Amino acid sequence: MAPTASSPSETSPNTAPLAKASWDSFHYRRRKTREVMVGKVGVGGNNPLRVQSMTTTDTLDVPATIKQSIKMIEAGCEIVRITAPTVNDARALGKIKEGLIKAGHGDVPLVADIHFSPQAAMESAEFVEKVRINPGNFVDTKRFAVKEYTDDQYRAEIERIEAAFTPLVEKMKRLKRAIRIGTNHGSLSDRIMNRYGDSPLGMVESALEYVRICEKNGYRDIILSMKASNPKVMIAAYRLLAARMDELGMDYPFHLGVTEAGGGEDGRVKSAIGIGSLLEDGIGDTLRVSLTEDPELEVPVCFALARRFQPGRAKTQATNGAAAPGNYGADPFNYARRKSSYFNIGPFMTGGQQLVRVVTRLPGVPDRTEILAQLEDQFRSGTGQDLEILDIEVSTEARLTMLQELRDGLASETSRVAFLARFSSLALAKKGLEHADMASVTSAADVPALAAEAKAAAARLGRPISVLVEAPKAEDAARQEAVCRKAGVPALAAINAPVGEALHEYRRLAVLLAEAGSDAPIHIQVPREKTEEDQVLQASVLIGSLLCDGIGDSVQIDSGLTAKRALTLAYNILQGAGSRITKTEYVSCPSCGRTLFDLQTTTERIQSKTGHLKGVKIAIMGCIVNGPGEMADADFGYVGGAPDKINLYVGKECVQKGIPSDVADQALIDLIKTHGKWVEPKRA
Repeated sequence: MAPTASSPSETSPNTAPLAKASWDSFHYRRRKTREVMVGKVGVGGNNPLRVQSMTTTDTLDVPATIKQSIKMIEAGCEIVRITAPTVNDARALGKIKEGLIKAGHGDVPLVADIHFSPQAAMESAEFVEKVRINPGNFVDTKRFAVKEYTDDQYRAEIERIEAAFTPLVEKMKRLKRAIRIGTNHGSLSDRIMNRYGDSPLGMVESALEYVRICEKNGYRDIILSMKASNPKVMIAAYRLLAARMDELGMDYPFHLGVTEAGGGEDGRVKSAIGIGSLLEDGIGDTLRVSLTEDPELEVPVCFALARRFQPGRAKTQATNGAAAPGNYGADPFNYARRKSSYFNIGPFMTGGQQLVRVVTRLPGVPDRTEILAQLEDQFRSGTGQDLEILDIEVSTEARLTMLQELRDGLASETSRVAFLARFSSLALAKKGLEHADMASVTSAADVPALAAEAKAAAARLGRPISVLVEAPKAEDAARQEAVCRKAGVPALAAINAPVGEALHEYRRLAVLLAEAGSDAPIHIQVPREKTEEDQVLQASVLIGSLLCDGIGDSVQIDSGLTAKRALTLAYNILQGAGSRITKTEYVSCPSCGRTLFDLQTTTERIQSKTGHLKGVKIAIMGCIVNGPGEMADADFGYVGGAPDKINLYVGKECVQKGIPSDVADQALIDLIKTHGKWVEPKRA
């Protein structure tokens, strides 16, 4: 029997049933959900993935909000969300709705975004097709208080929530409106934090408290979300929610999003990692990419991410050797890096607990002078986004000569770079192995001979030479790795398949290697996409998803971009996945009507002053709604506290309040200096 709203003990961390993965990790299959109508737009069921965004204007500025909503709709936005922090804002939604109807956009549903105010939610229900409530603050005030709740005290808390939430449920049921129960990692209640901790389980149970109240009242027009700024947390929470829903016989659709993802490429990368990973699992029915940019710019990114997962995508067929669903050598609800052996590729250690290495393909005929210049530039700048392993195609005698000349010309730099030579034939490999640190060969039939040649060359030269094995299917890549292992040659295993197939093959490769007793490191390589936007998004989905699964020891993007641009993208994805930090990390919200300063210009300004602080994490929040919690793992926080006033945080603790905006940037720098994390920027 499913737990009721008054049975908190059934969801204690010690008594909650262990969730089992409810999806197939090796084949795409969309999760089955009920259809929930948001006005005339169906979400879940057999509907396509729906795209939505949120206005950033002051809701009380009705003309500006109507104008921005129309821009979003014209960009393709199917559902428009608007903040309603007060009853007056909620009433303004009626005027906004009227304006959109007059403009011919009356069929586009509106969503009221509610925090802290059940009264605003009740008023909003008169005018909008959906109300989003945050279970962490709908009736709770965040105090970060430490308290042990007995079951009786916990039950009393649930009864208090039920008394406040039930009137809205009854009204939404009567008006045939939808509710989104939108959990935010950054605003879990003290009740949840004290019982479950700051965890995906806490996020799930926070939502389920409200779901049970809805079901108790016979109301099921519910959509759920589990947003976090950390993609690993977000992925784990949605997966756990899907599994718990299956256990409880629930089938509600999910809205996907990585909150406070930031702007520019970093925001797109983070969003693609979190959203794309779940879409590959078949999880998700509607999505928003939260960027610190104008909201209409979010919409095309959503459509680009959703494209491969719209109705019509076939279920991938099972193949021999697939392991049980949900078991690809990792716990899908708790991150842990896959255990692998390690070895040298030139001066770099790969595998084990070493850094995830970056391989860069050099297009055309590599220019030694250009490579030397980049090496010197990275040495001076010290950014950490370094050329490490150079991938060179050797398909002719002329290119073999080029490899030799390049290696000789960079002889003094071999303590800073390594060479991966991709030979098109065994004959070329035999001639060129002495110039490589790692080698691959086009034909799988030549792998045994290549392994033997690499072993002999390594013994002759007195330095390691390893082999890269790759295939479109996991079985073939695992078979080639076994050949190298038997020959006593270290191998890096990879899949060379389109992004839509590669993720599941990589997961299967991890399992097949484990079944064979191999802990060979895995190389993630991304094929070329048609546009730069697709290259950024699809590379982020594949690399980021696997890294968040704990799979991957080196990465490579084979793109139409320049080598330097592909290198930067690879490092941005590693940072977005939390696997390798090479620059300042920013958590910044996308702005809304609650925001107390211009987020775009403020974020750009702070980035220009602090962007050289490698490894420092700074949160920039327009208001307090999700601020302290969402920046819990940030070093410093810059938060709008009142008009023209900034509050500064260290972690979750507010250390300075009410700083005038015109001196707040310097106050942030001084705070960073006080905590010993400031370094002066290097002069160009």
